[in-house]
Amino acid sequence: MKRILLRSGKSPYDVLSVEEALHRDVIATNAGNLIFSDAAHKILETPGTEVVSNGIGTDVTAAARINEEYDAFVVPLANAFRPSFESRLKRMTRLIGKLRIPVVVLGVGAQTGLGYDPARLKPMEQSVREFCAAVLERSASIGVRGEFTEQYLRDMGFRDVEVIGCPSMFLHGRELDVRKKVPELSADARIAVNGSHSAVQRQGLDRIITRTHARYPNLCFVGQNISDARQLHWRDLTDPNARVTAMPTHPDHPMYREGKVRVYVDPVTWIDDLRSFDFSFGSRIHGNIAALLAGTPATVLCGDSRTLELCRYFEIPHLRLDQAAKDPEAADPARLYAQADLGGLVGGHAERFDRFVRFLDKNGLQNTFTHGDGGAAFDERMRALSFPPGIRPWNDTDLASLSSRFGWLHSQVTVLTQDNAQLRRELAKAQKAKAQKATAVPAPATSVYRRARRVVGRPLRRALQSGKQ
Repeated sequence: MKRILLRSGKSPYDVLSVEEALHRDVIATNAGNLIFSDAAHKILETPGTEVVSNGIGTDVTAAARINEEYDAFVVPLANAFRPSFESRLKRMTRLIGKLRIPVVVLGVGAQTGLGYDPARLKPMEQSVREFCAAVLERSASIGVRGEFTEQYLRDMGFRDVEVIGCPSMFLHGRELDVRKKVPELSADARIAVNGSHSAVQRQGLDRIITRTHARYPNLCFVGQNISDARQLHWRDLTDPNARVTAMPTHPDHPMYREGKVRVYVDPVTWIDDLRSFDFSFGSRIHGNIAALLAGTPATVLCGDSRTLELCRYFEIPHLRLDQAAKDPEAADPARLYAQADLGGLVGGHAERFDRFVRFLDKNGLQNTFTHGDGGAAFDERMRALSFPPGIRPWNDTDLASLSSRFGWLHSQVTVLTQDNAQLRRELAKAQKAKAQKATAVPAPATSVYRRARRVVGRPLRRALQSGKQ
């Protein structure tokens, strides 16, 4: 049995309560991370392969254990080549440098503006070089998200670079069935909108959301950040993101008060819920990929290179956010829906999947669609599990809503009390052992030097003081 260690926040099979998921931040600040890590888990799980999640953290000291227990380390990444991720990229490089097993990167991306200018990435170029060099010493090639990242790495001199997109799009293998359910969107259509705090605060997405909310009563905003989830579940406003009151996940926003907001901590419930929608749009790439995986048409409002290059590669309907912000009418859901051409997305999917499989083959990785049951066992196991529903705004005052939250808090208090009691026992034991050791071992005799110093020191000091007078 081959064992693969997969970098992911949690295994797809881990069922956690909402409270525990938020407490542990298993989404690694963004629920979109689980979309592509769950897909990678499913793709790599074959009858002869066990896939194990290592959590999202990087423990450099675990290298020896990883070498001993695993046959490969697979690293699905998103926009890892960005300044705010540099310290984590360096830690990952240090870990990879200690590994003797193959290391395969799935779909890493560089993040800059829509103009594809890499200037802002120049200060971290050395970190990117060291990471890619470490990976390519342990794999045949490195998989990137799209055209910009490919050119960015080639300009550094790396040649073993392949555009493979993101593994999330291959959750269903060669099949991707996305079609328009209605000829056109009416005012009562079920529409999902998504977006980041930066897009809302600085790129004009707030005006688009406000306008759409006024026109479409069945609009629902789907957030992705851990801060979004904590605002919905706990009304927690301690995160800096809470300053963005125009975000629908903020308790002061009308969509929050109307209950028209969700955040998901499991991709399976996220995708399942989006099956009942007519359309999805917004600036979140994986928020819209979740819709596409559900068979629901989607349009991405691209605000940076990471979303733009992925949309271009997969031929996902898209519009530049800066253009849409200038003319909110251009981002009206009915108009986006009418303009959305799904031909290239669906028609070119099989070829892109085959390219992805060739990348896996080259790097010694089997996949369930070629070497297994097509993911049937994975899907069956997932159907047998009961995941928590999407998080709703805390507008409820009913007993059930309060008891679920405070019941978890009470359990945490109990655990902390038990931990404190154990620590007190261990401290008392250590203090007792120390006291026993102190009484059992006699104090060392005063050295000859110290005795002489005491005898001679005082008269000498007096003599010196009298001389000064």
